[in-house]
Amino acid sequence: MTHAPQRSVQVVAHRGASEDAPEHTLAAYKKAIEDGADALECDVRLTADGHLVCVHDRRVNRTSNGRGAVSALELADLATLDFGSRRTRETWRGRTSDTEEPDWEHRPEDRAETSVLTLERLLELVSDAGRRVELAIETKHPTRWAGQVEERLLTLLKRFGLDAPPSAAESLVRIMSFSARSLHRVRAAAPTLPTVYLVQFLTPRLRDGRLPAGVGIAGPSIRIVRNNPAYVERLKRAGHQVHVWTVNEPEDVDLCVELGIDAIITNRPRAVLRQLNRG
Repeated sequence: MTHAPQRSVQVVAHRGASEDAPEHTLAAYKKAIEDGADALECDVRLTADGHLVCVHDRRVNRTSNGRGAVSALELADLATLDFGSRRTRETWRGRTSDTEEPDWEHRPEDRAETSVLTLERLLELVSDAGRRVELAIETKHPTRWAGQVEERLLTLLKRFGLDAPPSAAESLVRIMSFSARSLHRVRAAAPTLPTVYLVQFLTPRLRDGRLPAGVGIAGPSIRIVRNNPAYVERLKRAGHQVHVWTVNEPEDVDLCVELGIDAIITNRPRAVLRQLNRG
């Protein structure tokens, strides 16, 4: 279904335009901005030498031509890897939501587009976008590094002047996590930064719409929303925004619009924008 223009629903590119280009690469984020995404979503992990990089998995095996845990590798080690080598036109044929084939194709000469992406470089890209593009940053970290990811993240945001917005509504950045403790650390250090509590399983303590103290945005999975639409209503009644991940199918987009979801996090920003009559 194509809807009347839905500008109140924010379209967030999950790991960039990750259906059309390798996830968490400069290529994917450039494509998402080009497609008109309102915001970009990324996961951040800390390298052995203290750099924040955009990698979802604990290990780089799935997304690169290398092996090993991000936390055990230095940035220079990660820079030798190609995060586009496993994503070729043949491998991903037919995965795009449109009838045409993906616009992106891996080429060795485009290595700069598929090298490991630091959060610093992504912030530079957003700063130079030429329009308002928000950033949703999910913290990932080994338990033994408790607090270090948040500390490095806030230090980097401060360098870009993004750590202390006048209000949550004016912020270009929001911090997401499945860990209430991680969000508490962020809230304690940067009270005006908006935070999102990600929900994968709807436990009894969450069913009534409560979130951790100070958190104003819920981030349930689309599976939860499909199975428990009343949960969205309870969150709304409690005054919370609702950002849903990962919404790729047209019928799920329709459901999110029907329920008044505030943000749709998707691998297919171009297709979702078209369905919302914004592309």
